[in-house]
Amino acid sequence: MTRLLGLPPVAGRETRLVVLGSFPGVASLQAQQYYAHPRNHFWPVLSSVWGVDLVGLPYEARLTEMRRRGLGLWDVYAACRREGSLDSAIVDAEFNDLASLRGIAPSLQAIAHNGGESARAMKFTAALGVTVVRLPSTSPANASWSFERKLAAWREVLEMAGVG
Repeated sequence: MTRLLGLPPVAGRETRLVVLGSFPGVASLQAQQYYAHPRNHFWPVLSSVWGVDLVGLPYEARLTEMRRRGLGLWDVYAACRREGSLDSAIVDAEFNDLASLRGIAPSLQAIAHNGGESARAMKFTAALGVTVVRLPSTSPANASWSFERKLAAWREVLEMAGVG
């Protein structure tokens, strides 16, 4: 298996909440865009919470809207080996320097882990001294949660962090 490299953080001085995924799926790596799979609920959830059609916007405009609202993105893993896109297939994972989030995003108040694999790093992110929560994965592989149920959970956390 080829060693895969993740995406850089999308965060800055005004970022108050960072959503941490596990590692980009195949579609995201090919597009070099977070949550690029058309069935992933990440962008539709944000669209519903914010009342903005992010799905219809070019990727850079989506990121601009996120930054404007104080939301950042990154992944727990910087690199790994994996066939396909499932988290369960991740091997030889190398962590991102999660402690660097404090310098990248000095206004950081909370971290939300997008799904179970990301949440395995909660002991590390909790050491950053911010609120840390686990959210249901927006991945299409998380079929046990309806869109409406995911939306309710995500809305609560985004509003709690002041980015809703």
